[in-house]
Amino acid sequence: MSDDLKDQDKDLENIDKDTKNKDDFEEVCYICRRPESKVGKMLRIPNNISICSDCMQKTFDTINSNGMPYMDLMGFPPNVMNMNTVQKEVPKNQKLKKKKAEEEPAETAGAFDIKNIPSPHVIKGKLDDYVVGQEHGKKVLSVAVYNHYKRVAADTMDDIEIEKSNMLMIGPTGSGKTFLVKTLARLLDVPLAITDATSLTEAGYIGDDVESVISKLLAAADNDVERAEKGIIFIDEIDKIAKKKNTNNRDVSGESVQQGLLKLLEGSDVEVPVGATSKNAMVPLTTVNTKNILFICGGAFPDLDTIIKTRLNKQTSIGFSADLKDKYDSDPNVLLKVSVEDLREFGMIPEFLGRLPIMFSLEGLTKDMLIKILKEPKNAILKQYQKLLALDEVCLEFDDGAMEAIAEKAMEKKTGARALRAIIEDFMLDIMYEIPKDINIGKVTITRDYIEKKGVPQIEMRGSNYKNLLLEGSN
Repeated sequence: MSDDLKDQDKDLENIDKDTKNKDDFEEVCYICRRPESKVGKMLRIPNNISICSDCMQKTFDTINSNGMPYMDLMGFPPNVMNMNTVQKEVPKNQKLKKKKAEEEPAETAGAFDIKNIPSPHVIKGKLDDYVVGQEHGKKVLSVAVYNHYKRVAADTMDDIEIEKSNMLMIGPTGSGKTFLVKTLARLLDVPLAITDATSLTEAGYIGDDVESVISKLLAAADNDVERAEKGIIFIDEIDKIAKKKNTNNRDVSGESVQQGLLKLLEGSDVEVPVGATSKNAMVPLTTVNTKNILFICGGAFPDLDTIIKTRLNKQTSIGFSADLKDKYDSDPNVLLKVSVEDLREFGMIPEFLGRLPIMFSLEGLTKDMLIKILKEPKNAILKQYQKLLALDEVCLEFDDGAMEAIAEKAMEKKTGARALRAIIEDFMLDIMYEIPKDINIGKVTITRDYIEKKGVPQIEMRGSNYKNLLLEGSN
């Protein structure tokens, strides 16, 4: 009895193997040699021969038009009745291995399970690796994103419905607004659309309508509506849609755009074109629900500091304890004192501000912060150049005086961290040009005198220890 059971188990194993092999391979047309994945369902005839419908149809058409022998067209030998001969003619490898299906992205495999959402301190810790300073901004961003995706993962909260955590980020140019959002989306691995408010106009006028921002998110999610509905939209230059003052014309790129964005920020079903930014294009439309899309708006808000100072100076008085009117003139972080009243005075309508419950400001970059930006982040600018020269087996170093000089020049330009790259590109041009000429150069040290154009960089020729210097520089 036990032998019979063993035989049955072996038979079952063989059946499972045959089934698995069939699943792993696809049929190939005997005539045109195209696989089943290209031509569709095959017609099967005796002796495990598969023929695609195209070849079968062509064969019938040829027979009807020319009267040619059917078996000759099929490639069979003249003695067609001898099936043993046919079996020898048919190649044994009639099947191709199927391509492995691509693994589902993390988003569709439960990435928004509550247990999988990183906690705020983990999100902030990852941001610290790339973004220098802005401690308050990173903390606010981490908590808001964590709460938002908890809300998305929970989906239903009985009678208690959690509102969205849309954000308004204010900061001077070059303070890292866009970089923060890009880094955040990369860490969370969610679809991100970065759009610009300057091109938005009221529907019916030349320009992009407000719903085009959803089209960009859908494109970033590879036209997957489910993924797009859990994504992040960053609308940059939001201060450019402020209400225009002293104008007699219709404000089609200011207050009208703010009003058009209201329904998107709050959550609604929006019809957007697939693969285009304009509904006039001859493309299909799909419906996207913005209920779970996180909106982050950012802007530099030029001259907002003047409005803040005016409000703060109203509190000044006469007497020994009075505040001086120029007290806030030299304050680089006056934007941290912004209030909703200041933004309304700037030109943002109350309904728009009400749908951005989280509002925070980024600090202006100081000299010490610029020096840290040069060398501390994982993808710091100096590390990028050190890696470039390491490919030429040259060690690149910057002394402390050089980094201070670069930071001082960047402060003069008043464009934040963006100035660093321009300054470094300027003085690195000659070095990047000259080094490939001489293979004996092993180490280059950038000094303050070279940055200030008072001297030249220190160059060391290759010696016995140049490889060690190269390894130290790349680290």
